[in-house]
Amino acid sequence: MTRVDRPLERLHAVITGGGRGIGSAAAHALAAAGAHLTLIGRSAPHLETAAGHIAAKYGVRVQAVAADITRDEDVRRAFESARSTLGAPRILVNNAGQAEGAPFIQTSRELWDRMIAINLTAAFECTKQVLPAMLDAGHGRIVNVASSAGLRGVQRVAAYAASKHGLIGMTRSLALEVAKQGVTVNAVCPGYVDTDMAARAVNAVMTGTGRSAEEAVRMISRPSALGRLLSPDEVAAVILWLCSPGAATITGQAIVIGGDII
Repeated sequence: MTRVDRPLERLHAVITGGGRGIGSAAAHALAAAGAHLTLIGRSAPHLETAAGHIAAKYGVRVQAVAADITRDEDVRRAFESARSTLGAPRILVNNAGQAEGAPFIQTSRELWDRMIAINLTAAFECTKQVLPAMLDAGHGRIVNVASSAGLRGVQRVAAYAASKHGLIGMTRSLALEVAKQGVTVNAVCPGYVDTDMAARAVNAVMTGTGRSAEEAVRMISRPSALGRLLSPDEVAAVILWLCSPGAATITGQAIVIGGDII
């Protein structure tokens, strides 16, 4: 029987970009709820350190798989390893992503393709790896980590914003396909989160405007009703809820976190 305090007991969750930031926070949240984990990412040392710590802390099974999920062969290999070790995943958190900006006229095709590849196509390929088994089982949770930039225009990050708009479109379209088969598909859309990505944005503002670090943080936080950076744990709490039994009727949603005015 599933314990009330561990509602994801014995479920296998795959988290991409699981070694740091939102991915690491989501890994802790899902493990605390009883899920076994496969953490996928490019940095083997970060993943292995995270996996060992989480397994020891929560008493769950955790494996780390180093992979570049923009490469189809790496995706296939990573999910074959996940299935062979922990069984078919019932939860997928498509968290891996990158943000890089430039004025539109200076946005190269290489930058455009890279943002689409990691933020959209990789989520598409990872989802295809888990969806058949979820449909066969009549149960699954897919959570895509998008961004408030996926719901509104943002200057100087056209490629990134386009990739996140695409991810939300994929989320909503797939949700309609599988809603009656026990699989939910949702997106979380945080504003700036206190991660390496936000630090790079702050540095870019400081370099471009001469503002102080504090002023730069206030500037990038301006769209948020909270007026501050979010913590990874705050985003992870919403991801956990979407994976929980209590969110079984929530699907096709793009949930804004942080009160960004869209």
